[in-house]
Parts: sequence; structure tokens; C-alpha cells
Amino acid sequence: MSAEQSGAEMTGAQSLVKSLEAAGAETIFGIPGGAILPAYDPLMDSTIRHVLVRHEQGAGHAAQGYAAATGKVGVCMATSGPGATNLVTPIADAAMDSVPMVAVTGQVGAAMIGTDAFQEADIRGITMPITKHNYLVTDPADIPRTVAEAFHIARTGRPGPVLVDVAKSALQSMTRFDWPRELQLPGYRPVTRPHSKQIREATRLLLESRRPVLYVGGGTIRSGASRELATLAELTGIPVVTTLMARGAFPDSHPQHLGMPGMHGTVAAVGAMQKSDLIISLGARFDDRVTGNLDSFAPGAKVIHADIDPAEIGKNRHADVPIVGDVREVLLDLIAALREKADAGHTGDYEGWVRWCAGVKSSYPLGYDKPAEGLAPQYVIERLGAIAGPDTIYTSGVGQHQMWAAHFVGYEKPNTWINSGGLGTMGFAVPAAMGAKAGMPDTTVWAIDGDGCFQMTNQELATCAINDIPIKVAVVNNESLGMVRQWQSLFYNNRYSNTDLHSKRIPDFVKLAEAYGCVGLACETPEDVDSTIEKAMEINDVPVVIDFRVERDAMVWPMVAAGASNDDIKYARDLAPEFEGTDDWEVRP
Repeated sequence: MSAEQSGAEMTGAQSLVKSLEAAGAETIFGIPGGAILPAYDPLMDSTIRHVLVRHEQGAGHAAQGYAAATGKVGVCMATSGPGATNLVTPIADAAMDSVPMVAVTGQVGAAMIGTDAFQEADIRGITMPITKHNYLVTDPADIPRTVAEAFHIARTGRPGPVLVDVAKSALQSMTRFDWPRELQLPGYRPVTRPHSKQIREATRLLLESRRPVLYVGGGTIRSGASRELATLAELTGIPVVTTLMARGAFPDSHPQHLGMPGMHGTVAAVGAMQKSDLIISLGARFDDRVTGNLDSFAPGAKVIHADIDPAEIGKNRHADVPIVGDVREVLLDLIAALREKADAGHTGDYEGWVRWCAGVKSSYPLGYDKPAEGLAPQYVIERLGAIAGPDTIYTSGVGQHQMWAAHFVGYEKPNTWINSGGLGTMGFAVPAAMGAKAGMPDTTVWAIDGDGCFQMTNQELATCAINDIPIKVAVVNNESLGMVRQWQSLFYNNRYSNTDLHSKRIPDFVKLAEAYGCVGLACETPEDVDSTIEKAMEINDVPVVIDFRVERDAMVWPMVAAGASNDDIKYARDLAPEFEGTDDWEVRP
């Protein structure tokens, strides 16, 4: 901070912009409005790039995509009332998926708060349950300290969203800018280093177990611990499963990788967790979509649960060894302890278990039925992943295409898969891709979207076209709310109530893309898939949208019905065969 800036007199709005610069903000996604308008004037002279989105929800999801792709804090900005409430969904989404984000909102003048003034909403109260922390600033002198604290809280400990609501009167008042030299947050002390006693106990369980599984969650990616995870896995030979939020934390191509667990997980991943005697949970939270019926989940397994958020440990499943700490620090200490034991001649005996897991993986590979006519959506995504490659960043919406994208794209690196996991927000893909591309301009970014999701936020294509953010969008168009239709097929006797979107007629996605200044392409035959994707890959100066007109009856398999036991995983479209495990760990099934 220069001497001219520190201690200088300026408006609260100028102080806000200077504070955002000092905190390291490089890009802000937002829309101006009355209460936040004073801040937009000094923003014109700032080094910060502002991207004018078409809807505040797009700003929030773009900030998420930016943060997930770069590892930096994502920033979004909106005015009071409806501007702020339009950020609620991405704020909740960021909270569920541990995304570091700061949302800056304008508020009506301090004297008008509580009077139901024009465009007033108690956004601090509204977002209290879905933020790590939030602030209402009415004194302009508090702006620098508040912004510094907000960024620190958002990115440290378990990352998450922080809201800074600033009264318009504070933005308009004069103040002195003083950036804090140190932060005073006596109640905020995230524990990053694990306790040595817990590491010793975890090491003991690891060496005693015969059927351990590394259950890897999104916290492993947020921690930047992929290299350490690979070291531990290869040191021990233990099979690895990666959750929806952890795809890419461990290479799909690695022979120890069993795939994704849970409701639509691979048979190998689900079966291994069910039959394990020890689950080593790393930055995962035993979500219901992973565990299925909690009472029957992994009944013979002890649990080592490592997480930076102590509130997650034991919340859903009892932890035999709770470890509070950053996943990377936990892994480093576990590796050191296991190497020390190995030097003394003590290693785990998992050979039979590893053979059994490999056998299940071989017997129940991922696959799909190719339709007699039309285009299989799984084939589209499979070819997209193969052509775009593992260096590409992929975002997705929510539903069938999300599950297919999680399965049929090969993820080899962290931070290349960005999706809405915990909240399951339709419309996430396009703005998240926009944010990822803004943060990583030299990386190819594909949004894999469904026709339902795409119609919720495709207006951000205008933002991308105008701001030179050339994302690529693959619309998996089955004319339906696909996942809901799948449930109607399986559980509601094919009664398709309000899931038909008519998306192959209205709208015409190719014309829509062109109207937004993008290139629009269409594909409806398997023979044209590769050439269409390759054509899109060659266009790098404007956004590209491909309308893949796929057959509508494809389903996501494997599947565990909601509330069912993971033992009841279904592998084929006709609900058979079910996975039949074996207790003979010394042989293949």
C-alpha cells in the first residue's frame, strides 16, 4: 500500500475499491444499482477488471468458477434488495461446496435501515445460515478492516462465502483509508496441523486393517493435496474412491482408482466402501448421496475422519479416529508415520483386498447402452473428454449430464472439474465456465450442460461474447428435465408430469447462440460427433455452443435409489443384475 493511499482522505466508495485491490481482487463479476452505485464510479479507475453480467446469480456462479479454477477468492457485487437476494443461491452453493468467495452488496442508507425503504432487504439476516461470516458496514472507517477480514475468512480454514453489506451512506461519506497491518479475530483460529496422537492412532488402524479404502472428498482439492494423496496411495497400495467434488484429485487412469462412490457411483467404489473394514475419509463429509441409507452404510468399517471443519467430524457417521486439520498437513504426517513404521518392518497386508477390488472393477465396468436410433448422450461426453483432453476445465449443470460428465470424462488433474455438488444448482455450468475462463484465459473451458439447465442462465453468453471470454458449451439436449424423467420412469410408472421441455423445437439453440454473438452448431448423429467437437475446438475467439440432440430415454447407471442401502446398487437398465459381493478377499469375485 503506497503512502499516498494509506491514510489518505477519500469517500467510502473509493475506500471500498482500494480495499478490494489491497485484498488481491483481480476480477469482479457484478451489476450496478442504486445502493452500490457510488462504488462503481471509482471502479472505473481501478486495476480490477469488472465483468458486467446479465443476472446477479450469474455473477455469483462466475465468482465460484473463478475461485475453483484459480484457487483464489472469487468476488461478486450487487446492489441492495433484489440484487442481493439474487446472490442467495450462489452463496448457498459456495457454502455447501467450500468455495472461497466474497460477495459485496450495497445497502440502503444507515438511517433508512429497518424502514422498508425502496430496495431494502436484510441480506445479512437472510444469508446468516449460508455464509461463513457476514458484515453490515455503516461506518466508512470500518471498510478496509472488514474487507481484509472477509478475504481472510473466505480463504482460510474451511473455505466459504463471506458477505460484506455496505450502507450507501457509508459509501458516500468521507473517511481515511487505513489498511490493517494485522487482523484481530480472536474467535477465529482454524486448526490446520493435526494432533500427533490422532496420527499415531490412525497409523495403527491402517496397519491393522485388511480392507481399507481412501475416501477422498472435495476438501482434498481445496487443500491442494493431490500430490500428497498420490504419495500415500502408492506407499500403501490402498484403493481410492473420489467423490463428485473430488474428481481429479486422484488420476482416473491410476490402477488403484475405483471411481466415484454414491448414488450414481461405480460398482467398484460403492462395493469397496460397503465391504471395507476401515474408511480413511479425507476432506469428505459422509453426504447422503454417498452413504445411501446411513444405518446400512459400510457396516463393518471403522472410520478415520480427517477434516479442517470440526463440525463435520462425526456429524453423520461416528469417527473412531477424528483428525481436525488441513488435509495436506494430515497426509504429510500420515506419510511420515507410515514410512517410519515401514522402516521398522511394519506394513499393511492388503494384497487379497486389492485383488478383490480390482476384480469388481473389472467385472462391473462403466458402460452404457447404445440406442438403436439416435445419439447416446454418454457417447457425446465420452468423445468430448477424449478430444478436449485432461488439461481442459469442465463445468457442469445438475442432473443426468452431470453424472455422465463425472463418469465419462477422464480427470487426471485437480481443479479441472467444477460443478454444483452439495446444493445441486441447475444453471451453474455456463456462468461457472465464464468465471473459470476469466481466471484461466489460456485454458480451454467446456461447460457440459443440459437443455433444462442451459435455459436458466444462458443469458451469460452475452457477457462472454462482449467481454472476450470464449467458453465452449455442450448442450446435452434430450428435450427433458432428464433426471426427473428418469425417476418418473423408475418410480412413477412412466407418468411424465411436467418434464417435457420441447427443447429440440423451442428455442432453437443454434439461433439463440448466434443471437448472443456466439457460434452455434448442431449435432444429432454419432458420425458427426467428433467433427463437430473438433470444429468447436478450433474456434477460440468467440464462445461456441453445440446443440447435441440426443435420445431422451438414456438413464444414469449405476444407481442406488434414494434412501436405499448401497448394497442395493443397480447396474443395468432393467434393474438387474444387482451387485453381489463376496467375503472372500483372497480371490477375485
